[in-house]
Amino acid sequence: MKVAAIQMISTPDVKENIATARHLLTAAAESGAKLLLLPEYWSLMGMNEADKLVVAEKPGQGELQAFLSEMAKTLGVCIIGGSIPLISDVAGKVLNTTLVFNPQGTADARYDKMHLFGFRKGEESYEESRTISAGDQVVTVDTVIGRVGLSICYDLRFPELYRAMGECTLIVVPSAFTYTTGQAHWEILLRARAIENQCYVLASAQGGKHLNGRRTWGHSMLIDPWGKIVDELAEGEGVVAGEIDPQLILNVRTSLPALQHRRLD
Repeated sequence: MKVAAIQMISTPDVKENIATARHLLTAAAESGAKLLLLPEYWSLMGMNEADKLVVAEKPGQGELQAFLSEMAKTLGVCIIGGSIPLISDVAGKVLNTTLVFNPQGTADARYDKMHLFGFRKGEESYEESRTISAGDQVVTVDTVIGRVGLSICYDLRFPELYRAMGECTLIVVPSAFTYTTGQAHWEILLRARAIENQCYVLASAQGGKHLNGRRTWGHSMLIDPWGKIVDELAEGEGVVAGEIDPQLILNVRTSLPALQHRRLD
């Protein structure tokens, strides 16, 4: 079964981002993909960190959630909604949340980003904990292509999260990696997660220069259980896609049963 990742260069204009997402999701579905993944912050890449507080939605309510539900139902696909801001219990903060919508348009799962990014190098400085509350639950969901493990961006650096998911068909990583950290570590980390968990990894990224001055790395990709890159898009808006082959997962796990050889939980 075919899956696809959407790559965007999101702006501070929510409606513009929705229009771009609609176009790319439709193109991916028309290519035959049955599970579609949006990037982190697809709906808003604000001019400052506090902008996300203005568009944050209550669970089950709001324009962004309605859009994701509508698109899943209209296209007849599973949509993993990258990340959107949901209202947090902590004043002045939001949750950075992935929602999974089935082909009927119903939300089947929710994951709140657990690990919050912090980085300083030269003029680059980001501290997500200033405006985001961390989640605390590992989440997997049964989908049209099998069991999918949910993660977001900086989670990629914490392999224990993926071990806690158990055996998955696919791990998804919607992201907005910075250009600096992406150039150094993005591909290496994604391929490592695929190899060590012996499953497919689908990574959907922001990929270019944003109006707020930030530059994201891009390189959305699908990686197979042997660590091979099936498809990749370096920069710009577009779609990467490929087939999920259950037999390949079985072959890898049978010929190299590393998951069975584990000695530590």
